Amino acid sequence: MEKRVYNFSAGPSVLPEEVLKQAQEELLVYPGAGMSVMEMSHRSKNFNDIFVAAQNDLRKLLDISDNYTILFLQGGATLQFSMVPLNLMPPANKADYIVTGAWSKKAVKEAKRVGEVNIAATSEDSNFTYIPKEFNLSEDAAYVHFTSNNTIFGTQFKTEPETGNIPLVCDASSDILHKKIDVNKYGLIYAGAQKNMGPAGATLVIIRNDLLERSSDELHTYLNYSIHASKNSLYNTPPAYTVYIIGLVYKWLLNMGGLDEMYKRNVEKAEILYNYIDESDGYYRGTAAKEDRSLMNVTFRMATEELEKKFIAEATEKGFVGLKGHRSVGGLRASIYNAFPKKGVEDLVQFMSDFKKNN
Repeated sequence: MEKRVYNFSAGPSVLPEEVLKQAQEELLVYPGAGMSVMEMSHRSKNFNDIFVAAQNDLRKLLDISDNYTILFLQGGATLQFSMVPLNLMPPANKADYIVTGAWSKKAVKEAKRVGEVNIAATSEDSNFTYIPKEFNLSEDAAYVHFTSNNTIFGTQFKTEPETGNIPLVCDASSDILHKKIDVNKYGLIYAGAQKNMGPAGATLVIIRNDLLERSSDELHTYLNYSIHASKNSLYNTPPAYTVYIIGLVYKWLLNMGGLDEMYKRNVEKAEILYNYIDESDGYYRGTAAKEDRSLMNVTFRMATEELEKKFIAEATEKGFVGLKGHRSVGGLRASIYNAFPKKGVEDLVQFMSDFKKNN
């Protein structure tokens, strides 16, 4: 069997080996079904059990009350850039956006097609190297939108913005489930699966039930949260196999001890890498403000782009893949999501140390 590499990709990204092995065992015949999950009717009892178990396990992980509806949709977080304002912005036709990177900028672009957007804060003045601490919020906004973790720039909110009675909307695509959060602080959370929950194809939406009343009957059917909620995400054929894998990831997290244990592991992994970068006498240089560094995406630079290219080439040969920074910013990026092993971080640091000695 070919050896697995260390996958530092920002997404689609690493999955727990235990989950992959279970999926492999059940690929041809899912227990009790006589067929693969890929072949099941989404209306069958077997798939309904898989689907409901995933929803229930997520409720356990995040202590989600019955006051919230859990949806598994398609279209990625990118579709949510449009669905959120289409459903939640009227009748105020105004929303606040905190802009901390490329994805929140894209969310703003789509929201402007629906109504007025107030930029409550932005860190674009420094090319998104920090998280703003003060927000110019509107009293009449329909909601406040922020992106909890910024994969390209390596920054992350440590606490939620305080928005009073205005619903808080979060794009949590790249750090969902990295720690326990208080869901009751949010009106809506959405997250593409392919960074921290499963393979690409499904998007998680957690929406407070009272906000479903904002969805207008005039919306196109598939863009209406209320329709999806009334059909329990089964208005059309869902991304069935992706939801199955997501469900296995949820069980993996529960068996590990839950999100407090996951957070401890994430902090430990990130500290190993950041500490080495900080102690490298500037050979490796972190790009994000220290207090705002992401636990999920560690971004750094070297003295020259030529040296970075050499680093990436040699790292790839040694089995460290996906370390090239996003094409829009260059540099280097190590994405160490929930499923990434601590040993992989330790081995990367050893490689970085050897590379520094030799170059």
